[in-house]
Amino acid sequence: MSIASKKHITVAEGDGIGPEIMEATLRILATAGADLDIERITIGANVFDQGISSGIEPGAWDSLRRTKVLLKAPITTPQGGGFKSVNVTIRKTFGLYANIRPCISYAPYIPTQHPGMDLVIIRENEEDLYGGIEHRQTQDVFQTLKLITRPGSERIIRYAFEYARRYHRRKVTSFTKDNIMKLSDGTFHKIFNEVAEEYPDIESEHWIIDIGTAKLATAPEQFDVLVLPNLYGDILSDVAAEITGSVGLAGSANIGEEIAMFEAIHGSAPPLAGKNVANPSGLLMGAVLMLVHLGLGSTATSIHNAWLRTIEDGIHTPDIYTENRSTKQVGTDAFADAVIERLGETPQKLPSTLYPDSEEPITVKLHDRPIEVKTLEGIDIFVEFRGEVDDLGHQIEAHLNPNLTLVMISNRGQKVYPNGAAETFCVDHWRCRFQAREPGIVLSTADLIDQLARLNAAGLPFIKTEGLFAFDDIPGYSLSQGQ
Repeated sequence: MSIASKKHITVAEGDGIGPEIMEATLRILATAGADLDIERITIGANVFDQGISSGIEPGAWDSLRRTKVLLKAPITTPQGGGFKSVNVTIRKTFGLYANIRPCISYAPYIPTQHPGMDLVIIRENEEDLYGGIEHRQTQDVFQTLKLITRPGSERIIRYAFEYARRYHRRKVTSFTKDNIMKLSDGTFHKIFNEVAEEYPDIESEHWIIDIGTAKLATAPEQFDVLVLPNLYGDILSDVAAEITGSVGLAGSANIGEEIAMFEAIHGSAPPLAGKNVANPSGLLMGAVLMLVHLGLGSTATSIHNAWLRTIEDGIHTPDIYTENRSTKQVGTDAFADAVIERLGETPQKLPSTLYPDSEEPITVKLHDRPIEVKTLEGIDIFVEFRGEVDDLGHQIEAHLNPNLTLVMISNRGQKVYPNGAAETFCVDHWRCRFQAREPGIVLSTADLIDQLARLNAAGLPFIKTEGLFAFDDIPGYSLSQGQ
């Protein structure tokens, strides 16, 4: 391979066990003939310690823009304290909207109750609750905003169907909780149904997330490709990987239109750092996905098959070692040596792998949608109040804008005024819904601003507001429970 054909990548060795498993992975790649030009960056704990809350050194961004490929070992994100997840920051900054996680069992060499499991979880990677938009609003109440968008949903769902078609998968399944979150999860489900109609060659189905997760845990063989909103996808991909036998064996790809990131799905495991016991398999499988992305399918095939042969031969790190299935317990370095020794070999019982030498990345095109007519129908005003809800309601009723009426007050989503139940537990955070007093009244933002001023004058300053809008005469807001 000539110098001109070198593939440029950025490498972040991460924290905890990261440096050890990265060194092992890169050694396997180099021995297998992956001609890589590597730029190294620092992210994670060392950067957080410098007071950089993103956990990413400034020069790292330039490297990623140059190489457009990141191989990243696990990093440690401090819990709380305003620090942001490095993974989420990188994914959202560079639009890495699709997270792909193959989950395959390796029975009988890795213990599992589901030897026939072979599925792929495709997770939306940028929105949902991972926007990280949080506020403390009262003494009692903390809020996280869940944002689901039509374009974001359509893009990941189309990617899932395109992935299924390319890799000859038979079915795509979506999980949501749209029996409760009818607008956000309901939008994801609706778009899933719309897109599925364009792929008649692929079976499609939808499950409510709770029963779907139960079914995944007990009968994963019935699933093929799963496409999920961000939070559900994060949780279920770890569940699915563990069901295969070990979360430590799974790698993942984070794909955007221009830049991609490849990683293990497990954490940095600080207690294991420096002990030469960590399993490099998850990062190695992420690197295999990276090689395929770079058009180095033959090298990816050689490494993957050598790894399968190593697993099959019972050469196992402590996390997957079992007396009756393993033949030898080895550390990080010796496991890498074992894979290198088997380059050029194929597994004898496990299915071998064959990747194409060159493959165009999956691309999706969003459909144009007509612009809907948006009309203002009212406002939800959230106030902090300690006392009886009837007292709050009467105060508000006495300070109404002439064009508005108080439709209801809710607490934690449950209607409590008028005619609420005495048994309902309430905190100091109240949603007060105002809409037009009579049909035919056309509301303006001036009416809403005036209502805010009236509440402020009554000693009820607002915490936040949410506009109530209709789109093509369909309400874009949910009713309160009990309304």
